[in-house]
Amino acid sequence: MKIAFIYDAMYPWVTGGAEKRVYELATRLAKRGHQVHCYSWGWWWPDNGQNDITIDGIHLHGVGKPMDLYKDDKRSIKEAITFAWKLLPVINQEKFDVVDCQGFPFFSCFTAKQHSMRGKSTLIITLLEVWGDYWYHYMGKIGIFGKLIEKITLKLSNRIICISPRTDRELHKISKTKDSVVIPPGINFNRIQEIRPFSENSEKWDIIYAGRLIRDKQVDLLIKSVSNVKKTHPGVKCLIIGEGPEENKLQNLCKNLDLEDSVEFTGFLEHQEDLISRFKSTKILVLPSRREGFGMVVVEANACGLPVVVINSPLNAAVDLIENDKNGFIADSDPEDLSRKIVLALENSTTMEESCVNAAREYDWEEIVSKLERFYQESL
Repeated sequence: MKIAFIYDAMYPWVTGGAEKRVYELATRLAKRGHQVHCYSWGWWWPDNGQNDITIDGIHLHGVGKPMDLYKDDKRSIKEAITFAWKLLPVINQEKFDVVDCQGFPFFSCFTAKQHSMRGKSTLIITLLEVWGDYWYHYMGKIGIFGKLIEKITLKLSNRIICISPRTDRELHKISKTKDSVVIPPGINFNRIQEIRPFSENSEKWDIIYAGRLIRDKQVDLLIKSVSNVKKTHPGVKCLIIGEGPEENKLQNLCKNLDLEDSVEFTGFLEHQEDLISRFKSTKILVLPSRREGFGMVVVEANACGLPVVVINSPLNAAVDLIENDKNGFIADSDPEDLSRKIVLALENSTTMEESCVNAAREYDWEEIVSKLERFYQESL
């Protein structure tokens, strides 16, 4: 098959979960003999100045000079519209069997739709999340426009991939799509087992967080909970991995709570292996986010044998990955309950290790790619 992925951000230049998912799927499809193209901003232009390059078997097409994806801690509407507009003449030069367009930001889906209507492709939309009424929380009263555009986008194709069961449930609240399927992101399970711990002699930290430092991730909730845990576990150590606009605020919170010796900020880690090695030098992962399209870091931590504590929230798909007492715990969104669940996870981390690893096995990338390949073929 000749396959195209559309997303404005591209791994390894942008390293979020959605970008990593597209890259892993694309490279593995290419290894299986498919011709794979990715349309994105030209993130690689500063390196070689070429519009199109080939990396790991993927044909990358840069539609323009990269723009900032975020403005004031929110996805930039101007960027999303500009990307969709610049994508139009570039993608129309080619024909594909399948175009897999990432549903967010929405506007590029409309560009992909016109490509399909011209008989040049079969359109598939991959949904990372479905927001519905959350648009009002995100944008205030004008969130009605985001909600409307989302609803229209969901009607552009009847072939829709949801990356989590929760996203699929939210989709069916808005649209009567019958041909949706759940295909989650994956992990390189065997490679994770081979990576050595960051600290060879003993665990270096008790708690770890990995992700962007933005408001929805609620890292401040974790820090407040660490302060509570410290009352009964005075030697507790927490490592926070990531960068973002909340970083200075979070560091100041640590100072105010006298946690400078208990909480360490390591910044962004460029290589996945560096993240995994730190997981293996820790006892538990805490993901205090109130909104996750899937929660890949949960599966990665489980594969390392770590129980995971997540927050119970209507938009947090990571909750579906947790089976209480087996691979983690689900906490309410307040410091007291979160600290209780953290202590529970710390006290049971050793006995839960095997069940955590077993929970992660089903997410191996080769299994995921086979599901995707079958869905593409059925769509044709």
